[in-house]
Amino acid sequence: MRFTRRRMAAAVAIPALAAGLALSACAPGGGGSATGDGAKDTLVLGMTADIPGLSVAIQPSYQGWFADAAWDTLLICDEFGKPSAEIAEEWEYNDDKSAVTVKLREGITFSDGSDLTTEDVQASYEFIGESNGRFADLKFDFADDYNMTITWPQPTPTLDLLLCEANITSAEYVAGDEHDTTIVGSGPYIYEPSKSTQASSYTLSKNPDYWDSDTYPYETLELKVFTDATAGLNALKTGQIDGILGSSATIEEAEKAGLEAITLRGTTTRLLLTDHNGETVPALGDVRVRQAMNMVFDRDAIAEDLYRGYAEPAYQIFRPGSSAYLEDLSEDPYPYDVDAAKALMQEAGYEDGFTLQMPNVEGVGLDLLFPYITEQLALLNITVEQVNLTGPDKYTELLSGTYPVPLWPLGNYGESIKDIQDYILPDGIWNVSHQPDATVDELWQTILTGTDEERVAAQQEINQYVIDQAWFVPMAYPDGFYLYSDDISIPTMSDFSALHPLLRDFQQK
Repeated sequence: MRFTRRRMAAAVAIPALAAGLALSACAPGGGGSATGDGAKDTLVLGMTADIPGLSVAIQPSYQGWFADAAWDTLLICDEFGKPSAEIAEEWEYNDDKSAVTVKLREGITFSDGSDLTTEDVQASYEFIGESNGRFADLKFDFADDYNMTITWPQPTPTLDLLLCEANITSAEYVAGDEHDTTIVGSGPYIYEPSKSTQASSYTLSKNPDYWDSDTYPYETLELKVFTDATAGLNALKTGQIDGILGSSATIEEAEKAGLEAITLRGTTTRLLLTDHNGETVPALGDVRVRQAMNMVFDRDAIAEDLYRGYAEPAYQIFRPGSSAYLEDLSEDPYPYDVDAAKALMQEAGYEDGFTLQMPNVEGVGLDLLFPYITEQLALLNITVEQVNLTGPDKYTELLSGTYPVPLWPLGNYGESIKDIQDYILPDGIWNVSHQPDATVDELWQTILTGTDEERVAAQQEINQYVIDQAWFVPMAYPDGFYLYSDDISIPTMSDFSALHPLLRDFQQK
């Protein structure tokens, strides 16, 4: 086997760095069996984090192979965020991208045998909208069972991505009360609950009626949970699984073992200082405190030492080459200077510091960083209380706003408008304190209504504004790795976030 590294121009939405630490491994299982022509008919993938549950409304995009398998979306986006047909075979936007008219593919059936129609799309979007503001307050107009118009309450420049995001289930499922125990989908695979154990392994069999069956060549899909990186790598080396996420902590051992690898740069590790107004932690309402928190971190040392050289220091949160990225920001706007940081804290009246609760989800690679974060902030008399989040509600709690300063390796998308939506706008999923800001709102209106040149300029102004206001403590652009055996092929990388292959990227060799 040979070791290859394909640097993907990066992109994010939930954790790419999977450093070698934490929890427990699933029970061993066999690799996929072969068909008569020698090709494997079972694809076995390791997941470094469990799915939060079976409900269609809570499926993560990060390592979202379960959702890729069980459900379809209206459109499917490629690595650049460009859409193509899936459930919708035709679509057209209005002038300001506040509405889309779609024609559904006829003949699609759900796993319970019912036909997929516009009623199911409405029910799914409304159900998802109860917990995801991107799908809230929509209006639906129907021409018939297969033609409809969906209208958002405001112009939405990333409408392509939204239509690629929401999984479609049946209206009957939405109306029922078995969301946590039952799956009704129209995807390429059908969930097998009798062969699955939550938090350990999930088995899905190929949907014989799927409209695009050739894209998914494996007869069976098995997903095995390995929250311990060493156990996951050992499972790959011994043929128990066909692929798993790697990290700077496991890549050298993978190279020695002769495994295949794809190099990914899909994230910026950062602290998110979302309590800009100091409503929960009064000190965070002072920009000097936020700036001081930036200045106690040695970004070069983080990249070289904590990431073992598999990273570059980050001075901004946006992806190089994206519209919001500031090309001339070649030097750290907050260079490492503990004395200057202490002076800012004293000037702000917080030289005695304060206590800050910070959440940690085990198994996503933050364990090495947390001691360093705690040590450096202690230099400013900021006491970090680490709160370990576990169980099926850990991500819901992480994003609840209870903890206004999450530490997370978040994505830097190819389309920086998506970063602004997720991390900067008041309703952004990762802007967990959801505090409004007049400057951001004004620049966002320019993005919605301006010319192409004005939209780019507004994105860069937002970037400079959040740097000046120190809304984030960007630390590093870490390398991620997807490791896999030479029994399978990954000829394409379709993930818009550049975090890992999508299910459709895995092919028989």
